[in-house]
Amino acid sequence: MRRRLLCLTSFTVLAALGSAPAAVLAQAYPSKTVRIIVPATTGSADVFARALAQRLAKPLGQAVVVEQKPGAGTNIGNDYVAKAAPDGHTILINGLPLVTNTFLYGSLPYNTKRDLQPVIQVAEIPNVITAHPTLPVANLAELVAMAKADPNRLNYGTPGAGSSGHLSAELLALKTGAKFTHIPYQGNAQATNDHLGGTLQIGFVNLPVGLQFVRAGKLKALAVTSEKRSPQLPDVPTVAEALGIADYELTGWFGLLVPAKTPAEIVARLETEVAAVLKEPGFVEIVRAAGGEVIGGTSAQFARRMAQDTERLGEVVRRSGAKAD
Repeated sequence: MRRRLLCLTSFTVLAALGSAPAAVLAQAYPSKTVRIIVPATTGSADVFARALAQRLAKPLGQAVVVEQKPGAGTNIGNDYVAKAAPDGHTILINGLPLVTNTFLYGSLPYNTKRDLQPVIQVAEIPNVITAHPTLPVANLAELVAMAKADPNRLNYGTPGAGSSGHLSAELLALKTGAKFTHIPYQGNAQATNDHLGGTLQIGFVNLPVGLQFVRAGKLKALAVTSEKRSPQLPDVPTVAEALGIADYELTGWFGLLVPAKTPAEIVARLETEVAAVLKEPGFVEIVRAAGGEVIGGTSAQFARRMAQDTERLGEVVRRSGAKAD
């Protein structure tokens, strides 16, 4: 009996010691500067990261800085965080490439599901489907009819295969049978200029990029790709409304992730602190000025969204035949 008690006591002590490092790490978090990694040089992710960094320093009690690690369709930054120490001091902010790059690239040095832990969704930004003023269409239904009657006559440009604009167009083609010609660009600037000049008759444009030109009458807004109408363009219908279909939605989202095996207590701390920031009016205004809406929610909800988008957008990429340049 005594030997059994000794064994049980030893097991208890060993179990406690085994869990101690993670518990101590979580209790001391953060113990140094926290870095938010942006896997691009410009864009909404960088804007949101800097707004978060400014507001998280005080509640976390440490400096929070933003570092850009661009390249390879965001894969360089993704891989960097995936291989970082799982201690909550290195955070990734990214969006759809986290789920689409798996299908666009032949191989990746990391696995999103295995190597990254979702923390919280930050914001989402829809695309707006636009037409050059000279194109004789008044609404999205007329655009789809034109594209079906004369396949591939209508062209559009995006920053590249797998971008939210490209996937928005491919999903619309999949749902309606319309055919569009995709022209990949190195970035939004030249594609936008060519759309404004009429070289590209239509656009699947990030709302913050297209908004000023729609309001100035230089582009016609036919629909937004989100589930609900955008407060920025309240008179513009969703694709579902414009075409009477119930299952079209493609919104670019942004969220925070940390390396897998980061202690649950640290993930929960980050989720709580960021959630509080997302409710601040000043932060909400920054997101809306960028054409987006704050999301929030829990780590589990973010994980579910990523899983759902991996399944449905993987099919869109596969059907489109898109591959990374």
